[in-house]
Amino acid sequence: MAMDEDGNQQEEEFEDERMAMDEEVAMQFFLAIFSYPEEGVGVEKEDIDKMQFAVNLEFLEAEYFLWASYGFGLDVVAPNLPMSGPPPIGARKANLDQLTNNIIMEFANQEVGHLRSLNSTVGVFPRPLLDLSAKNFAKIFDDAFGHKLAPPFDPYRDSMSYMLSCYVIPYVGLVGYVGTNPNINGYETKRLLAGLLGVESGQDAVIRMYLYERATELVPPYQYTVADFTSRISGLRNKLGNCGIKDEGIYIQPPLGAENRTTSNVLSADFGSLSYKRTPAEILRIVYGSGDEHVPGGFYPKGANGKIAKEFLKEP
Repeated sequence: MAMDEDGNQQEEEFEDERMAMDEEVAMQFFLAIFSYPEEGVGVEKEDIDKMQFAVNLEFLEAEYFLWASYGFGLDVVAPNLPMSGPPPIGARKANLDQLTNNIIMEFANQEVGHLRSLNSTVGVFPRPLLDLSAKNFAKIFDDAFGHKLAPPFDPYRDSMSYMLSCYVIPYVGLVGYVGTNPNINGYETKRLLAGLLGVESGQDAVIRMYLYERATELVPPYQYTVADFTSRISGLRNKLGNCGIKDEGIYIQPPLGAENRTTSNVLSADFGSLSYKRTPAEILRIVYGSGDEHVPGGFYPKGANGKIAKEFLKEP
């Protein structure tokens, strides 16, 4: 009987040991797949300027979303992040319904998180001067339609106007991250870029779906539909970017639809249904509103910050 008890005890001990070994193997397998590699550099020196270029767009998004949903910006929410950069021009609380305010408030806090993540990985620079005034947006929409809208477009007027104005911004960051991705080498910067790209893509999808659900509605006080507005804005960005079609409205002609079969265009993508990509020069042409990466204006009256943007400003 004693031998049986000893045998049972040994068997139980062996089973416990085997289970512990299985857990250890599973953990090692998990770490091998999901953790950072044992070799390589987390943040390569050449990655820093490329990733810091995105800080300009993250400042723009953070301030625009914060002011619209909360009525104040980074100087209140995270006063260390702007690094004494000038406060934005013309930013204010938007007249949003509860659903839209909840969406934008979430976006706002995500953008603060993006800036914190960029700062902890590659560092940030002082916030550039941003023009978030209704006057600036009115000019953008006038340029998109090819004539002055009457009354001037005001993004802060109501929820629909604000979401149409949001259509102008996150997508530019999304295609910028796609363009930067092949040029990043450090494993920590790759992880950062992938994380930023995932959330920016999600924000753009939410905005596009919001507008897609209302595509045929007229946008008061104008005689243009929501779909008309998205088509005009996408057309303007293609014109300013000066690199062909890399932007599409929420409705599209079949040759440009997914597998040439759809006119529905909830997500904008290229012929292979992959996200379009843009270079820093293309992005600056668009956000400056000038069509020239050397000529500041639009959202950045004095130009964007960081080494890459500043180098363009030095060129003739």
